[in-house]
Amino acid sequence: MARREPEVVPFMRIRTENCVGVIVDIQEKLLPHMFEHTEVHRNVLKLIQGLQVLGVPLMLTEQYPKGLGPTVGTVAGLTSGVHPISKMSFSCLDEPQFSQSLSALERKTVILAGIETHVCVLQTAVDLSAAGYTPVIIADCVSSRRRIDHETALYRLSAEDAIVSTCESVLFELCRHAGTETFRSISRLLK
Repeated sequence: MARREPEVVPFMRIRTENCVGVIVDIQEKLLPHMFEHTEVHRNVLKLIQGLQVLGVPLMLTEQYPKGLGPTVGTVAGLTSGVHPISKMSFSCLDEPQFSQSLSALERKTVILAGIETHVCVLQTAVDLSAAGYTPVIIADCVSSRRRIDHETALYRLSAEDAIVSTCESVLFELCRHAGTETFRSISRLLK
């Protein structure tokens, strides 16, 4: 039997011109029940503002808004020009409006933040990967009701070849250079 060589996965830089940020289901009736919800909420706001400084387009979803309420006011306020896409499916890609809007952006790296890590974020990331996108999970911008679900989902996402990063790390990676006005703006956000 021939010995099989391990697959070599190339390293990949995350670049602004190929990214879209997706904020998944940060809703009024969901967020307060998430593990470390205050910190996650604060980090999501920083991520949104940082992506805006960098010129990265944003998408927003709401899971069954009739029952779970709208996007929390602070997130909605920062993304006032972004129309939330309502969904009943757990995976954002199972919602045709989302899939069409994402495809129209012609960007293959999808930065994911939101809730819950082990349900909508996980299923979206797995489907994105299968559809030829590179999902980037921002670990300090996602959460679940229970810590074990959140941590287990991050482990599985890594095993599924999603990139797992943090808010600060991804924003500085997208910024690329120190000493610019963009860098100064990002640095102020992260303090």
